[in-house]
Amino acid sequence: MEVDGNKRVFQRLGPVTGGPSSSGSDDKQRKVCFNWRAGKCSRFPCPYLHRELPPPSQQQSSMGNGGAATSKRPHGFARDDNYVGGGMRRNSNFNNSWGMQQQHQQQGYGGRGIVKKTEKLCNQWVQGSCSYGDKCRFFHSWYTGDCFSLLTQLDGHEKVVTGIALPSASDKLYTGSKDETVRVWDCQSGQCAGVFSLGGEIGCMLSEGPWIFVGITNFVRAWNTLTTSDLSLNGPVGQVYALVVGNDLLFAGVQDGTILAWKFNSVTNFFEPAASLKGHNLAVVTLVVGAKRLYSGSMDYSIRVWSLETLQCLQTLTDHSNVVMSVLCWDQFLLSCSLDKTVKVWVATESGNLEVTYSHNEEHGLLTLRAMHDLDGKPVLLCSCNDNTIRVYDLPSFSERGKIFSKQELRSIQSGPASLFFTGDGTGQVKVWQWSKEPITTK
Repeated sequence: MEVDGNKRVFQRLGPVTGGPSSSGSDDKQRKVCFNWRAGKCSRFPCPYLHRELPPPSQQQSSMGNGGAATSKRPHGFARDDNYVGGGMRRNSNFNNSWGMQQQHQQQGYGGRGIVKKTEKLCNQWVQGSCSYGDKCRFFHSWYTGDCFSLLTQLDGHEKVVTGIALPSASDKLYTGSKDETVRVWDCQSGQCAGVFSLGGEIGCMLSEGPWIFVGITNFVRAWNTLTTSDLSLNGPVGQVYALVVGNDLLFAGVQDGTILAWKFNSVTNFFEPAASLKGHNLAVVTLVVGAKRLYSGSMDYSIRVWSLETLQCLQTLTDHSNVVMSVLCWDQFLLSCSLDKTVKVWVATESGNLEVTYSHNEEHGLLTLRAMHDLDGKPVLLCSCNDNTIRVYDLPSFSERGKIFSKQELRSIQSGPASLFFTGDGTGQVKVWQWSKEPITTK
């Protein structure tokens, strides 16, 4: 189907707020601003709507943590079939107009009321000593954009945060770090409720139902927050960098290039070794499950596609020219990012193999991808770059919505309940963010 990316990129995601109008100014006020869609509206007030969708229902606002759905998962492995890797909800009506609006966004952040400045955080402001105030050409804020805001920050970790987990039916947030500790935070007060030393650097974390899995050197630690079970899963050789659940199996990406799988035995109340997937030459640093497939990204620059049923490798993707740092699934697409400064969007051909349908270029290497919805129901992609920033993009246009700054690189991004999301950086700080409404002007 032929699609005009500028006019119809979000047309199929839902109706514009408000019903049909009769004529004149009312009809004009209910139209969505063409320039706002392209990310470059400079009129204030604008006579057209700066919004695509009505607010999502409460059920839609509750975001998942990624991974793929399976029909039966004992002991908290069950998940809504509408969710796939990266926290995005499936939308079979989503059209393939990747990057169509990016060509219109060449001036700063467009016309969303953001003052164009040099794209750098002011070091003096961070230290509390900048004397230029509003006249400073660098940013005096941890973020730019009007679609989200900083709610609070959690201090305590001494090294880079490598994992953030929110188990279901829990009022606690769990964070892991290379400082060899897991911290437990009370979601109501924001205070640290406990610190656990695991005796090794934490490479990743995963929450699945009531379970929390922590990847450490040479093993995986598993906690059940409801039964207080505490298990150690042996088998990995070296650091565990990635964890994911699919088809009732727990998968771990390991430093030696293998992907290990365990299956929970309800009789013995233990995770038993199920398989060892070999194929990568170097460490497996990212895993995601979607469409009955397991996708693995590695330091060997490749992505491997595995069947969840046979656990056999179906395809090896070699389009990246550096380490594949993060992969996620959404709708019929696979997204991947790399230190080669690209985000690639993959789609299955008639033969079933994946091919690149769009490649987005950045000025810096990419570390992490996370996708979610904003409060207007629009899909958003968060891309962490190794220049200590997170770029926030509309999908599928890749028009920039804003940017998050940090003192050091941001390794962890996690979607949360309702309108929250979390980031963890190289200083050990965890920041809590909240999606906010964009201004709607109808006069």
